[in-house]
Amino acid sequence: MRPHASVLHLDLDAFYASVEQRDKPSLRGKPVVVGGVGGRGVVATASYEARRYGVRSAMSTREARSRCPHAAFLNPRFPAYRAVSDVVMGLLREVSPLVEPLSLDEAFVDLAAADGLADLDVATVSVLAEKLRERVRELTGGLTASVGVGSSKFVAKVASDLEKPDGLVVVAPGTELDLLRPMHVQVIPGVGPATAERLRRAGIHTVAELETVSLDELVRLVGKAHGTGLFQLARAQDDRPVVAEQEAKSVSVESTYATDLTDRVLMAQLVGRQAREVAGRLRKHGLSGRTVTIKVRLHDFTTLNRSTTLPSPTDSVATVARLAQALLAELVESGATSGGVRLLGVGVSGLADWIQEDLFGESEEEPEDDAPQAPVPGLRDQPGWTPGMDVVHADMGRGWVWGAGRGVVTVRFETADTPPGPVRSYPADDPDLSPWAPPEPAGA
Repeated sequence: MRPHASVLHLDLDAFYASVEQRDKPSLRGKPVVVGGVGGRGVVATASYEARRYGVRSAMSTREARSRCPHAAFLNPRFPAYRAVSDVVMGLLREVSPLVEPLSLDEAFVDLAAADGLADLDVATVSVLAEKLRERVRELTGGLTASVGVGSSKFVAKVASDLEKPDGLVVVAPGTELDLLRPMHVQVIPGVGPATAERLRRAGIHTVAELETVSLDELVRLVGKAHGTGLFQLARAQDDRPVVAEQEAKSVSVESTYATDLTDRVLMAQLVGRQAREVAGRLRKHGLSGRTVTIKVRLHDFTTLNRSTTLPSPTDSVATVARLAQALLAELVESGATSGGVRLLGVGVSGLADWIQEDLFGESEEEPEDDAPQAPVPGLRDQPGWTPGMDVVHADMGRGWVWGAGRGVVTVRFETADTPPGPVRSYPADDPDLSPWAPPEPAGA
C-alpha cells in the first residue's frame, strides 16, 4: 500500500446526458436518457433528473420509458463525447504522465508521477484535485466531475462515488478501513447481486464482516480467484499500478460471409454466437470489460461501429450477447443493413483485471438466438434522422432532431451557445435540412 493518497480517480457525472444537456439548452434541468431508442435499446446514461424516476444505465429503454415517459430519449453522439473526453484526458496528462483511461468519462491518475508536486499530503492533493475539477468545468463548458483520491485504485474509486455528483473526497492514509468497514460488501468490485447473496447466506453483509472471514472460507464460498480478491480488498489491500496505455485493449471476434446477409433473425443469431465466444475468451483469461462493440461491414464495404458502455465490467455471456444484439437491432431498425451485410463482429474493451460476474443478477444460461423485436411504429420510419442528431437548416441554422417518423422530421433550433430555441417540422426529404458535424481540427 502507498504511504500517501496519490491515486486520483475522476469520473465525469452522467457524462453522455450532461453533454446533451450542455448542447441542448431546452433539456437543462430535465430528464434525459441516452442510448438505443428502439424496442431492444439499452440505456447508456441517464441524467440525474431521470435517475429520480429509477432510470439507470444498462436498463432496457422499454423499462426506462415506462418509468419516465416524459424524458427526452436520444441516440448517442459519440463524436461529441470523444471531443469532450479528449479535452479532459489531455488536462489529466498535464497533471501527470501516468493516466489510465477506463472509458471516455473515467480515468485514474498517478499523482506520485506528477511534475512539480513536492508534497503528497492530504491538504496539497485536495487543493490540486479541486483546481482540476474547476478546470474540467471551465474547459468542457460546465460539465462536472466527481473525484476521489486515495492510497490505491480501489480506495480512490470508492471515494469518487461518495459525493456524486460534483463531489471531492480525499481519503487520508491510515483511514481506509475506517471508511470501508461500515459499507455494504457490494462496494467491492466484483460483488454483484449473486455474490452478495452468497455472502448474505453466510451472514456477511458489510466489509467489516467480510474482513473477519478467512481466505479458505472465502475461496469455498466464491471460488479461488474471486475469493482471493475479496480477501485482499476487504483489508484495503490493492497494489495495482496506474498504467498509461496508448490504445484500449479489447477481445473481439468477427467473420466475413461469402453471401451478403439480409435476414435479421440470422444476423442476431450470428452476433449471439460471436458474443458467446468473446465472453468465453474473457473468462479464460480472467478478464472482464465495460464496453461492448459491434462491427458491421455493409455490401458496399462501408463499415459501421456501434458501442455501449456499462457502469461496471462484466464477463457475462448473457450480458454481452444481449447488448450486442441490441446494438445490431438499432442498425437493422435504422435501415442501414437493408442492402446486405458482408461482415459481423463483436468486441469487448475497457478491460479490467477483476470480474463483475453478476452485474445484472442474470443467470448464466446461454442467451437465445432471437431476433431483434420490431421497431416501434413511426419511431424510426425515416432512416437517417435519429433523436438528438445535429442538423442544420438553410434558413433556421443549427439545431437537433426532436423526433422523426412518418415522413416528417421535427427539429428544435438551438445550440450550447443560444437560449432554448423554436421547434419546427419539415418533410424528411426537405433539401434545406441536412446533418451537421463540427469542422475537423486544423491538421487533422
